Amino acid sequence: MIRLQGGDNSAFEELVELHQRPLIGYFMRNVRDWQLAEDLSQETLLRVYNQAWDYLPVGRFKPWMYRVARNLLIDNVRKRSHDALVRAYQSRSEDNDAGISRIAGEFTSPEDKLDEREFCNIVDRLLDDIPDDQRQTFVLHHYVGLNLAEVAEILEANVATTKSRLRLAREKLQEKLRPFGIQPSQDSASV
Repeated sequence: MIRLQGGDNSAFEELVELHQRPLIGYFMRNVRDWQLAEDLSQETLLRVYNQAWDYLPVGRFKPWMYRVARNLLIDNVRKRSHDALVRAYQSRSEDNDAGISRIAGEFTSPEDKLDEREFCNIVDRLLDDIPDDQRQTFVLHHYVGLNLAEVAEILEANVATTKSRLRLAREKLQEKLRPFGIQPSQDSASV
């Protein structure tokens, strides 16, 4: 961002290269529409570019960028909430996500026949049934890879609340995975 503020346009290209795919993944987990997720990630990066001159390097860049993304997501959800057609149609990504792949390794099925893709698809569907604040916390922590302090900053909550939301999201996912015969492995503390 400092290089971008200094007029180095290649710095923006580097930001796009580093952050566009993770942003698309973040939006996919929330809007379930690949094209919309791509559009929102591009809009986020444009807002980052347009706000570069106001950016003060007092904190870490990634949480600041995801706060921009979350605010854009909230605005978009508000706009789209009245569109019945949009609510009725939700697409699913066929791509395997690296974030959930880390989580998949912590579980075993009773028959050891559940492959990673099936697990990812199940978790992806189950995330729809978790309250928004818990889902956002889970996605930012597990999919984006942010620590709890960064997630708290983005969601404008304290770390204790964020930790509690993450715990609740994990417990709800574990409970929802039980009917599928999926239990946490012995060496795994949680989802």
